Amino acid sequence: MEIAEYRMENIEALWLLWLLPVVVGFYFWRFYRVRRVLSRFVQGSLAELVNGQVSTGRQVFKGVILLLSIVAIVIALTQPGWNPQPRQVVQKGRDIVLLIDVSRSMLAEDLYPSRLAHAKMAVKDLLGVLKGDRVGLIAFAGTTAVKCPLTRDYPFVSMAVEELNPDYISQGGTLIGDAIRRASEQVFSETEDRYRDIILITDGEDHDSFPLEAAKKAAEKDVRIFVIGIGDKIEGSRIPIAGAGSREYLKYEGAEVWTKLQDDSLKEIAVSTPGGAYWAYTPGTMLELDKIYSRMIDKAQTRDIATTDAVSYDEKFQIFLALALVLLFAEILVSERKRQ
Repeated sequence: MEIAEYRMENIEALWLLWLLPVVVGFYFWRFYRVRRVLSRFVQGSLAELVNGQVSTGRQVFKGVILLLSIVAIVIALTQPGWNPQPRQVVQKGRDIVLLIDVSRSMLAEDLYPSRLAHAKMAVKDLLGVLKGDRVGLIAFAGTTAVKCPLTRDYPFVSMAVEELNPDYISQGGTLIGDAIRRASEQVFSETEDRYRDIILITDGEDHDSFPLEAAKKAAEKDVRIFVIGIGDKIEGSRIPIAGAGSREYLKYEGAEVWTKLQDDSLKEIAVSTPGGAYWAYTPGTMLELDKIYSRMIDKAQTRDIATTDAVSYDEKFQIFLALALVLLFAEILVSERKRQ
């Protein structure tokens, strides 16, 4: 790998050089303005005397000093550095699998516009604070599907999350236990013990998939499960039918289906794993996965995930900043008047 002898960490700061023509224009305007004012109030030999005391060369010199000081400040802002030193950077982290419920009940509007929409937003906030952890994504309803294997490509994971919807899983129902088993037995199959977490986001409805038994099996492999129960557990909400011409809701045997957060089993899932925890995201509360990550996952034990080559430079912005200060001080000391 070819290593540059110097670098500018913040090269975008060079755009500030457009200030130079502005300063030059200001100097010309100031020179013209002063001359014009003097011509109005001072005339004849007195005007020649006043103008004769000012050195045009000194004015130009002061302008050049000011321009050079601006250039030095801009270069300092680019964070210049040289003396490159190759080094290896070890990236640490954990393996995290997101299990997101995409069943029809996640379209309920007790959390407007839907439970699923809030889950997506929370996951995107989480992706914004990850620090090198590998992330996988599983969508589940009546079946499970691995949308994204373990990766550190967070933009790719974010796009996969955005695509989640109930139509992605053709079979209806909710099988939380199958999703947990898929994560612990397949996605985590080649990862090390003690560094693995599952974040489960669901409204708790399950159709005999034995999620508690699946969680206990995951616990035997040192997998922690953090459960987010989402929805209103008191009144619940109806399930809108996507694509209906008019406002319609899901019905069963002629009656509208109401769905509530069922968190009793979710709490049991969380506490059945070492270090697991449960949070309820109900109307009027905030789902802040980024803070949950900082408190529960970021401070946990990590392992080496990858080693990359990097180059460090000695930052030298102080030199240019000091030069700018010296030039500005010199500009103040230089007088525009001629020596007598």
